Amino acid sequence: MYDPKLIRNICIIAHIDHGKTTLIDRILEYTKSIDQRQMKNQFLDMMDIERERGITIKAQPVKIYYRAKDGNTYEINIIDTPGHVDFSYEVGRSMAACEGAILLVDASQGVEAQTVAHTYLAIENDLEIIPVINKIDLPNANIEETSLQIIDLLGVDEDEILKVSAKEGTGIEKLLEAIVNRVPPPEIKDEDCLAALIFDARYDKYRGVVVSVRVFSGSAKKGDKIITMSNGNVYEVDEVGYFTPFMKPGEALSAGEVGYIIAGIKDVSQARVGDTITLQSNPVDKPLPGYKETKPMVYAGMYPGLPDYYQDLRKALEKLKLNDSALTFKPDNSPALGFGFRVGFLGLLHMDVVRERIEREFGLAVILTAPNVMYRVKLKNGRLLEITNPAKFPEEDKIEEVYEPFVDLSIITPGEYMGNMINLVQVEKRGTLYSTENAGKDRVILKFEAPLAEIIFDFFDRMKAFSRGYASMDYEFLEYRKSDLVKVTILVNKEPVDALAFVVHRSKAYTMARKVVEKLKDLIPRHQFQIPIQAKAGGRIIARSDIKALRKDVLAKCYGGDVTRKMKLLEKQKEGKKKLREIGNVRIPQEAFLALLKVGEDEE
Repeated sequence: MYDPKLIRNICIIAHIDHGKTTLIDRILEYTKSIDQRQMKNQFLDMMDIERERGITIKAQPVKIYYRAKDGNTYEINIIDTPGHVDFSYEVGRSMAACEGAILLVDASQGVEAQTVAHTYLAIENDLEIIPVINKIDLPNANIEETSLQIIDLLGVDEDEILKVSAKEGTGIEKLLEAIVNRVPPPEIKDEDCLAALIFDARYDKYRGVVVSVRVFSGSAKKGDKIITMSNGNVYEVDEVGYFTPFMKPGEALSAGEVGYIIAGIKDVSQARVGDTITLQSNPVDKPLPGYKETKPMVYAGMYPGLPDYYQDLRKALEKLKLNDSALTFKPDNSPALGFGFRVGFLGLLHMDVVRERIEREFGLAVILTAPNVMYRVKLKNGRLLEITNPAKFPEEDKIEEVYEPFVDLSIITPGEYMGNMINLVQVEKRGTLYSTENAGKDRVILKFEAPLAEIIFDFFDRMKAFSRGYASMDYEFLEYRKSDLVKVTILVNKEPVDALAFVVHRSKAYTMARKVVEKLKDLIPRHQFQIPIQAKAGGRIIARSDIKALRKDVLAKCYGGDVTRKMKLLEKQKEGKKKLREIGNVRIPQEAFLALLKVGEDEE
């Protein structure tokens, strides 16, 4: 029986690998929401790649029923959100669909950067936060220190912090009681106009797009004509229902409830996360707040391993885009790599997941160039260009100003590594420290403004290395700022290889160019002729390295005799090598195109 007072909508926020999905497994078992025969670990992680990596990529809702100690049976809607910074917009929209949040912290690792970022997001969304310490069964669990960090972050009393072990199922009943007692029921508006927030959407090849929604007012049922307010498209509802976690059809979705709508929507980009659904016959005056277009932050060239597979790669990207509206791609052509695509991603994890899914699900080997960000270039003729491919960066004499994206970077680190972190960001990565805060005993939050381009290159690994694995980071886009940037073109055998071009700050151009040509010297195999590798910037060569030719000993058969005979043979070989260098093709392996990502590896 529908009763809004007995509904609780919550999400779970945590850093990666703090046990969100495992906790939901135990809740599903405790409330007997899943048949024991169907139960498996990480139940809500539907993709193989999520299971193997232990990360959540897609937000997944589930509806459970819990009979509380007060005798009432409550409907609890839980949304398992992604923990990675790449998917923070999805996390924000999932929070907007809830009244409460479980803040889950690993007892062995403590409060980390993304935990802090998502906590502030939950406070902004005015959610009731239930702090929970997980993994209390671990031998290295530091419950006392973790409690102090949570108290410092939220300002709560220690007795408000729950302690659970998601692995062993300890403390699950107390957590469920806290949800029904602390989290308020949804606030129901009197108006009959339908207002439903889209917090996720996925493509089903038989039924079209399945839209996950939270209804704020009114109701939706089969046969209703609905509008998606960002684009004004009209659809007829084929089915509404709930996630149990399997899709279960229902008669109607009413105010306060979480569920799904199927309405013959053909493309995920037509039902974007954060959009509002309303009725065509009785629309709401204005959409629910918070909607914005998700824009790619990182770009890379993607090419098929063999040119014959170009169309297969196109089909693979089109199929992935059906389920991922943030993925963008357009055809690209490289003299070195042939036909391919320029693909836009939310971040490096998103890029890695897409590459792995293409290789697994479609059986395609792909060549991925080093990632870069979007630059804005103002030309002397007044035109403003948005450049996602360094090879298309204009020549210096045509440029008036260049702008690059800056991010607000937060790093949580033990105090002893604070100097290392400041040095890494300010000296090596052109960042500026603007704030330091205490984050509990012997932990500090460092806040920087830094160029995004510097964060996507070998930053995460170096941060972990400098802090012995203890530091964690989170960032969000700030704005575009004017910078002194220059394009560096790499020439192999005097031919420019556009896939190896990169844009870098002028102060680092020579150092970076020197490292790249030296790295390429190790990665490109030797040929029958000498290969010069050059880096060109500002119209001149700024670095060079040579790959020596594979040589045959032509003097081996000369057992003495006149020296002029030997000189004649060497001259003949020299002429042959010269001719070969002019007509020879240099084979560049896949590893060479990722040389930019490897330039920092030898410095550790």
